[in-house]
Amino acid sequence: MTDTLFGGPAPPSLPPAYPERAAWGTAPKLRAWQQEALDKYLALAPRDYLAVATPGAGKTTFALRVASTLIERGVVNRVTIVAPTDHLKRQWADAAARVGIAIDPNFKNSDGQHGRGFMGVAVTYAQVASKPLLHRAKTEAARTLVILDEIHHGGESLSWGDGLREAFDPAVRRLALTGTPFRSDTSPIPFVDYAEDKDGIRRSKADYTYGYGQALRDHVVRPVIFMAYSGQMRWRTSAGEEMAASLGEAAVTKDVTAQAWRTALNPQGEWIPAVLAAADRRLTEVRRSVPDAGGLVIATDHEDARAYAGLLKKITGQSPSVILSDDAKASGKIEEFAEGQQRWMVAVRMVSEGVDVPRLAVGVYATSTSTPLFFAQAVGRFVRARRRGETASVFLPSVPQLTVLANTMEAERDHALDRPVNDEDGLMDLEESLIDEANREEKASDTLTKGKYEALESQAAFDRVLFDGGEFGTGGEVGSDEELDFLGIPGLLDADQVATLLRQRQQEQVSRRSKRPTSSATSSPSGVPDHRLLMDLRNELARNVSAWSARTGTPHGMVHNKLRELCGGPAVAQASEEQLQARLAKLRDWFVGRT
Repeated sequence: MTDTLFGGPAPPSLPPAYPERAAWGTAPKLRAWQQEALDKYLALAPRDYLAVATPGAGKTTFALRVASTLIERGVVNRVTIVAPTDHLKRQWADAAARVGIAIDPNFKNSDGQHGRGFMGVAVTYAQVASKPLLHRAKTEAARTLVILDEIHHGGESLSWGDGLREAFDPAVRRLALTGTPFRSDTSPIPFVDYAEDKDGIRRSKADYTYGYGQALRDHVVRPVIFMAYSGQMRWRTSAGEEMAASLGEAAVTKDVTAQAWRTALNPQGEWIPAVLAAADRRLTEVRRSVPDAGGLVIATDHEDARAYAGLLKKITGQSPSVILSDDAKASGKIEEFAEGQQRWMVAVRMVSEGVDVPRLAVGVYATSTSTPLFFAQAVGRFVRARRRGETASVFLPSVPQLTVLANTMEAERDHALDRPVNDEDGLMDLEESLIDEANREEKASDTLTKGKYEALESQAAFDRVLFDGGEFGTGGEVGSDEELDFLGIPGLLDADQVATLLRQRQQEQVSRRSKRPTSSATSSPSGVPDHRLLMDLRNELARNVSAWSARTGTPHGMVHNKLRELCGGPAVAQASEEQLQARLAKLRDWFVGRT
């Protein structure tokens, strides 16, 4: 590659929200965050720069504007883009071509050099790790800008990290990008600076950060409504014992939660068909105002993905697009779906990160993967805004690992090399411990899958809606008015309108429930308490206390003590139905007042 760039007219500019048109109020200029990050980059002229921007915010456009500027100024004359997957390599090459930068996404290590006429290559992290010296030689041969997309992948293994450092140490500039800077482990990420905080914990240090909360306020991303579904599960363990539990029940062990969750996702049961039908009903409502809106089901494995596709065909009468990682035509199917009008796509993992299908508006989180990293990437597929007012709806199992992540979606986390410890009691703080438990849970699910296990029965029930850290809804059966109140929310609402409407629906449901006959009117003549109802109320109270704790940072115990102080009565285990109902009502008032 020579130092001379190909001539011709000035290249066109990418819209702020490539590959679709800019979001409301942004065209034709860069979004405010992109311009601010670019100005800072050009002022600092750093060799290394880490930009953290929420999925859907427009990291690609920002990075390519940096590349174009550096090329025009003669700072660099070669661009290497490193991405997690082959599909993303092609996506980057298409985006670069729009601004006149020719990138070869088909380069293989065995080729040695990229094709004539290309300014650089797009490669995967695995490619670099397998032949770091080859990529080092290419980096040394020209003034190279390296764009490291989703840089957190660089910490996936020691060999990958070492390979990246070996290959790109000679680069003139390195621009690292990520929407999810935190990892589930403590492996350092190459070319990322770490600084000790006040507690002595080394955390990743971004040069520019643009979080989901700010992007939502700027109308850059969609508000996300989480529809949580619970229900009764029954299964047989490897020892032949039959077990039963309510999905998301607070008073069960981690293993019981995992097996109940797995039972819910079994395509032979009733839970997943009911949730898919509810999600399709929601998609129909959204398509009234967004005619091309699409849905995505994220499955645990290929077998489940195919089974879910079969269920969706029965529900909709249409065959969904099935995206499997071992399908050579997977990238083409994603592009075809993105440009079409098809209702549903079912996939395993490959559309969880970076893949842009902006018309996705409804999702079903039908996987047992529960790390914060994967959850954020998966939800990120639905947040890209094409016009003001589009909303996203994600259906998920009502299990603590997921509801905590949904309630803390706006939290900005850095990658910590050291695990934070509470000096007072030797335990991690609430949020970190829950996240750590979720990470361990993913590994535990692999062990469960290998053991003998048989799902016997699953039933779905509408639990509640989670939005902006608040919880709404009084629960109900599938098909009930309580569920339909939320499935029928219009598809075009901004964040403030969503919050207002959810509060309204919440108040209507509480009012309706208060007018119904109390359980005491139908209780047995002997006056014996209904132990099942009491357990359900305790579980509901525990879930709401957990959500309030996650939102406000108040320890669980303090929340319970405050409720007892305000409502009276003994501890939860000894409280009557009326006392539990009073505490739930008070919690709902708090959520409504704070939303």
